[in-house]
Amino acid sequence: MRLTLVISSLWGGGAEKVASLLANGWAEQENEVTVLTFDHGATLGYPLHPRVQHRSLGLLAISSHFFEGLCRNVGRVRVLRRAIRESEPDAVISAVDITNVLVLLATRWLKVPVIIQEQTDPALHDIGRIWQLLRRWVYPFADALVCPVSASLARFQAMTSVRGYAIPCPFVAPQYLVRRDREKQGRTLVAMGRLVHQKGFDLLLDAFSRLAPRHPDWSLTIVGGGPLRDALQSQIEALELTGVVHLAGALADPSPVLCAADLFVFPSRYEGFGLALAEAMACGLPVVSFDCPEGPAQIIRNGVDGVLVPREDVAALASALDHLMSHDQEREKLAARAPEVVTRFGKDRILLLWQQLFEELLPSKVNYAAGQTR
Repeated sequence: MRLTLVISSLWGGGAEKVASLLANGWAEQENEVTVLTFDHGATLGYPLHPRVQHRSLGLLAISSHFFEGLCRNVGRVRVLRRAIRESEPDAVISAVDITNVLVLLATRWLKVPVIIQEQTDPALHDIGRIWQLLRRWVYPFADALVCPVSASLARFQAMTSVRGYAIPCPFVAPQYLVRRDREKQGRTLVAMGRLVHQKGFDLLLDAFSRLAPRHPDWSLTIVGGGPLRDALQSQIEALELTGVVHLAGALADPSPVLCAADLFVFPSRYEGFGLALAEAMACGLPVVSFDCPEGPAQIIRNGVDGVLVPREDVAALASALDHLMSHDQEREKLAARAPEVVTRFGKDRILLLWQQLFEELLPSKVNYAAGQTR
């Protein structure tokens, strides 16, 4: 089967990682996969399988006013329509809000099935009034909408009446695990994500500042890059956590850091799924997370492989971390069950759910005997 996946870029971020994993997985199943991105040929943040054809369309630009933006987007639709037609797809898969709108406009009357993906509940993530109106108008053109959790899907369906499927985000378990050194000096708490308001690292720093005097042998490492790095560094200095909290920046492969840590914390205000959380659990880490909408409650089995605390409750987060940082056996009990997340949300299982979706939309393109698309 010929699949064309469209996303703004593959520089980095959860949606971009999901797109690369899906593209690679479909290519491994011997499908012909084309990835179209809006960038100008920038270095990819995530590697693509050699069978995946990647084409940069050079469509990213900042507009100074409404009419300039309107003209640019009309041009984007034209370029995108031409690129999609040239890829001759059996299906088009688009990733995330604004890109979805442009793809649905570009594929109108092309008679090719279009599957759109959304990562975050529309009630939690504001994309701007005009784009919200366009989304309501064009999403019914899609043949299917995929969301990682059913709650987000239900809200989109109430808004757009599009056929929907709840398919979690895939992830790949680390290829190797680092044996944690129980005799090492010092313990490490790790968090990971883009340094943006949504991810709640400011709340985490407030919580950790309450714990640091009680746990002088613990440090906090935050993996990820983003626009709030300077603000977070200033907060670290104001809370007198310099030398105890480290901003590690974005890492191409964070698994060595995760596998060598002792505890993981996920302080997001809201999520689409929580890919970093699943990756940490796959590394055998006990986890503590805000019970934010959406995602963590679907990933963590509270008290079994992690701990959920009320959303944005800094005191509750500090209390849960304090307890686990103080009790090695409690951490080990949660860590023992954490890798089971791979069985529930690993790439192979998620690709099977996508396979079932393709069988519904494109039955003539599916090789039932082999269990693969063609």
